[in-house]
Parts: sequence; structure tokens; C-alpha cells
Amino acid sequence: MASVRIREAKEGDCGDILRLIRELAEFENLSDQVKISEEALRADGFGENPFYHCLVAEILPASGELLGQGIGSKIIKKVAEVALDKGCSQFRLAVLDWNQRAMDLYKALGACDLTEAEGWHFFRFEGEAMRKLAGK
Repeated sequence: MASVRIREAKEGDCGDILRLIRELAEFENLSDQVKISEEALRADGFGENPFYHCLVAEILPASGELLGQGIGSKIIKKVAEVALDKGCSQFRLAVLDWNQRAMDLYKALGACDLTEAEGWHFFRFEGEAMRKLAGK
């Protein structure tokens, strides 16, 4: 069984964080959506007024498959702990519609699927649309 240690990210983790972002994007067939650099991760997450909070899961694998060993549950539980410690009343996750395994896990842990329950859709403004809105 794999051993998992979850800790606060450090500025020196930004290279690995970017690598993981790229690997996840590739897994989700969204590699073209990754438009951030290691330098931007540093500035945005570890500057004077951070835009994000990041945890790092260090997984020391044993032989065999990692799926089904509770690693995802441990990560989500740690996110809940940190969110409550920071005064948050909720946290949200975005999941692609084909990732049923993730959706099943989140529901099993008590998450409410906002698409099913309330009909929420998420929208994104980027690039030209942002410039047009900003008049730039």
C-alpha cells in the first residue's frame, strides 16, 4: 500500500506543480489550455498577496496499482481541513463529465453535484473576449 504525506506547497515546488498541471491536462485531452509558466505560479502563489493556496501530496508507492488505495479521499479530506482552518465555508471542484470515477468519489465523500442539484454551469472568459470586455 502506498504511503501519502500531504503538506503545504513551497515555492520550490512550482516546477513539479507545473509538470503535474501539464500531465493532468494531457490526461484530460486539454493540453492546449495550459497557459501558465513556472514563474507565474511562483508570483501568483508565493508573492505578497497569493491568488491560490496549494497542497502537495507526496506519494511513496508500494508495488502495484495506486487506484483504489484511498489517496484521493485523503487529499480531499486534507483540503477540507485546510479550508475550514482558513475560514472557508465551502470548496468547489471542477470535474469533466466523462470522469465518473472522480464524481462518484466526491459524492461518496458528501459533495453536492451542483450541475444535478442546481443546474449551475461554469463559464470562462479568456484572451480576446477579456480584452474586448476590458476595452484593450
